[in-house]
Amino acid sequence: MPNLEHSAYPAATLLHLESLVPCRESQVSMLLSIFGERQQLSFPSIFIYGHTSSGKTYVMQTLLNTLQLPHVFVNCVEHFTSRLLLEEILIQLQNHSSETKEAAHVPCDTFNDFVRLFKQAIVSQDLQDETFYIVLDRAEQLREMEANVLPAFLRLQELTARNVTVVLLSEIVWELFRPNTGCFEPFTLYFPDYSIGHLQKILCQNHPPEYSADFYAAYINILLGVFYMVCRDLKELQHLAALNFSKYCEPVVRGEANERDTRKLWKNIEPHLKKAMQTVYLREISSSQWERLQHDEGEAGQLKGLSAHAHVELPYYSKFLLIAAYLASYNPVRTDKRFFLKHHGKIKKTNFMKKHEKTSNHLLGPKPFPLDRLLAILYSIVDNRVAPTANIFSQITSLVTLQLLSMVGNNDQLDGPRYKCTVSLDFIRAIARTVNFDIIKYLYDFL
Repeated sequence: MPNLEHSAYPAATLLHLESLVPCRESQVSMLLSIFGERQQLSFPSIFIYGHTSSGKTYVMQTLLNTLQLPHVFVNCVEHFTSRLLLEEILIQLQNHSSETKEAAHVPCDTFNDFVRLFKQAIVSQDLQDETFYIVLDRAEQLREMEANVLPAFLRLQELTARNVTVVLLSEIVWELFRPNTGCFEPFTLYFPDYSIGHLQKILCQNHPPEYSADFYAAYINILLGVFYMVCRDLKELQHLAALNFSKYCEPVVRGEANERDTRKLWKNIEPHLKKAMQTVYLREISSSQWERLQHDEGEAGQLKGLSAHAHVELPYYSKFLLIAAYLASYNPVRTDKRFFLKHHGKIKKTNFMKKHEKTSNHLLGPKPFPLDRLLAILYSIVDNRVAPTANIFSQITSLVTLQLLSMVGNNDQLDGPRYKCTVSLDFIRAIARTVNFDIIKYLYDFL
């Protein structure tokens, strides 16, 4: 028995709609009840909210397109000013009918102009006898626009005296939208996150025809078992499922296992899923590069692609500043003369390494250092002369902002600021390689 029922629409259309929006039947049924029939006056404004990838945009687009309801769909991030937003709505409205020629650009500077032009466009498109829907995706951007834009959209039906419904799609709750001066309250509808059962059902719909549904369902079950705790974004999971399925099928293609031999299939796919776990959401490499990486059995090639997030693009002198900060954090102060003074004379190693200093400084963690010591080390390790300009000091501030350095104590200390380097040894070695600097030769722990 179908879950979606409405007297204004054919049963076959609703059945097709239900197949397109799995696990969102209750939300679609609620929207159909609010919309009513085409000619009926609908609710002035609807606020739909939920986390990323909970189906808000997809459900609204599918619902309006399948039922062929007149609408415009505008992304508030792409049209980030009130003028761009209002003009885009008018352009889409004027181009709504396929018979009409492409409309000329009409400037719309104020909301009063928009109301006047909107009423004219509704009449010219012969839409005054049915509900017209304006869908504003990423509606949280409306809060950055003029104070009158959001309240005016919520009362657009009243301002235009037309049968129009404004639908706001957002990832944040309505309480963060509500102006201090008050406004018309929209009908709010919440889209919950997909459960693991919902994700299993949706992802299984994409199974390739050359394999059985049970085989693909077993693969999706393994995929969700690995990724569900760290990623519940449907789009990301669909990307991961498409990317790794060929590796899952390899034993079957080679004839080493059948579709029901789940143990062999799991052992084959497990290391590749673990590698994919390191790059969830990052998109450091393209899908084609990832597939080449899967076929490349060389460990060096794999590490090159998968550890890309360990490298950060920094300006030339910022790299040396970070290296100098690392050396200042992990080398004792009295060793600076040995490492950075060209004519320091002979220092006996027996006297240099005392018994109570056998503990590795890397195990003890980074030590704070003053700014003048950082600059002194910087001048020593950089080949050419570096003037202590404002540019150098601004780069230190940038490293603190990037959390590669941390400031210790307060800014108002009389003896100047003190810093600590917060990066790991592998990270700083990767940075040092980009400027051909052998940092191991300058670390006290590796003497």
